[in-house]
Amino acid sequence: PAGGLALLLGVLLWRALHGAPLTELSGDQDFQLFLQRNLEFTRKIRGDVAVLQRVVCDTFQLCKEEELLLVRQDLDMAQVPLEQCHRRTFQAETCFNQIRAGLRVYHGSLATIQALLRGHAGLVETLQLDMANLSSNIQQQMEDLGLATVTYPTENQDPLPTFSTDFHHQVSGFFILANFQRFLETAYRALRHLASL
Repeated sequence: PAGGLALLLGVLLWRALHGAPLTELSGDQDFQLFLQRNLEFTRKIRGDVAVLQRVVCDTFQLCKEEELLLVRQDLDMAQVPLEQCHRRTFQAETCFNQIRAGLRVYHGSLATIQALLRGHAGLVETLQLDMANLSSNIQQQMEDLGLATVTYPTENQDPLPTFSTDFHHQVSGFFILANFQRFLETAYRALRHLASL
């Protein structure tokens, strides 16, 4: 349930932001439950992205990033910064805002995947729903903690990008998924880092 996840995220966030020692929480069941749920939720999203990556690999024989780097230069790929989520520069408030901003960008980018993999529209929709839930949980928790959040307008669908060839569409889909997977790995590590404070 999203409410439980949000509540547990709050406990973790509050302690990370306010410098409370986490040692007394190490045996706390709520804290352990939070870790399980939150990391599992992120793992589920990563798993769904990996399934779509395999479909792109099997369907279009686009499997190796290094073989596609030259084509990538012709594509307008959105870059999602997560520098505040790396351990050296970690700032919880900015990191969570960056995660939410990234989830929004990738949520829109998945329309390209949906157009590319019409037979997997259901999985793409599930992924978008999970991403929206994760983002709103983080936003709700940040608001509860009195942190500054960015409010995004609801559902303004950007037009689908146009591609000069089907191949460019396919390669774009490949990179959207590869970049999203890297984004999720960084977000996952950031949450694990928060948990270890």
